[in-house]
Amino acid sequence: MTDKELRKLKKSELLELLLEQNKEVEQLRSQLNKEDDDSLQQSEAFARQLQKELERKDYHRKYIRKLRSTISILIVVAAIAILIATVFLPVLQIYGRSMTPTVSAGDMVVSLKKSKCKKGDIIAFYYNNKILVKRVIATSGQWVDINEAGDVTIDGNKLDEPYVKQKALGHCDIKLPYQVPEGKVFVMGDHRSVSVDSRKSSVGCVGKDQIVGKLVFRVWPLKKLGPVH
Repeated sequence: MTDKELRKLKKSELLELLLEQNKEVEQLRSQLNKEDDDSLQQSEAFARQLQKELERKDYHRKYIRKLRSTISILIVVAAIAILIATVFLPVLQIYGRSMTPTVSAGDMVVSLKKSKCKKGDIIAFYYNNKILVKRVIATSGQWVDINEAGDVTIDGNKLDEPYVKQKALGHCDIKLPYQVPEGKVFVMGDHRSVSVDSRKSSVGCVGKDQIVGKLVFRVWPLKKLGPVH
């Protein structure tokens, strides 16, 4: 609109025109503000999403580090446990009936690695590529005698054997009384009628180099969990 046209307008018309222009300006300003608000909201939403993503990745990294650390600790603990079990505390499974009722077939027992044993100890030892479990009855130099009823005497003294439920001479082909050789122990199973042990010349006495260890604890079955003696 030119200056000449503006002069011809009445004041009321001029005022109305100005109001319309102001209204358009306000609408434009409102629209710009709205666009700015939308843009700000979008930016804030994007920032929140980015923050969540960063937190998630940070948590994932921490979780992976913690998992690796836990796995490393478990591996070390397992290695130590295996080393201890192999070197110091071998775990053995019982086969056969020669030591019933003290230990039975299927029982799992922990043995203490040692080569020196005393009378009454239950030991595991190597024999013909197998591991046998028997009880020490006499040690080096002692004299062992067994009568037909299955009573055992050591150096002339009758042995008290509460762990034997049924006495028997069993599989015996050695000459009695029998003296235990130096550095060895005389062993017998608690189930005297079926056990093949030092009474049999093919097995004989047990040397220190044959001994795996002394049975100390039963770990299976759970209902029989406890010391072995």
